[in-house]
Amino acid sequence: MSNMARMHARRKGKSGSTKPLRKEKPKWVKQSKKKVKDLVVELKKKGYPNSRIGIILRDSYGIPSVKTATGKKIGKIVEEHELSPKFPEDLMNLMKRAVGLKKHLDKNNHDIHNKRNLQLIESKIHRLVKYYRRVNKLPEKWAYSYEKAKLLVE
Repeated sequence: MSNMARMHARRKGKSGSTKPLRKEKPKWVKQSKKKVKDLVVELKKKGYPNSRIGIILRDSYGIPSVKTATGKKIGKIVEEHELSPKFPEDLMNLMKRAVGLKKHLDKNNHDIHNKRNLQLIESKIHRLVKYYRRVNKLPEKWAYSYEKAKLLVE
């Protein structure tokens, strides 16, 4: 169990699942590297996000880890085939939550608990934007605003 605490709560974080230590593809995985890469590209073209692709490959095709099967992560495979979205998936999910919560707050002005939740979500967005600008996944001048997020989400 980790000694790290949650950023926005007064309790310890829960331990998450850990990846197996295995570095090579398991013997029971029958698909070749090319077949796994083709499956990733096919699922991405159907419109699935990277996180969902991993779950589908695990549950439907019996591929426990794309990285051990191909040597590359799903995001890298998607980038190589130029199918990556304009904005990272985690940032878009947070922006969708912020837009939905802002709409709720417009109708329910006195909902102080969700006002605080919106502040927390927006602080997460600002931290992610700072990171993605640093690693050049977002333009240097791009900044979060509710109006931009609303246009992107809808």
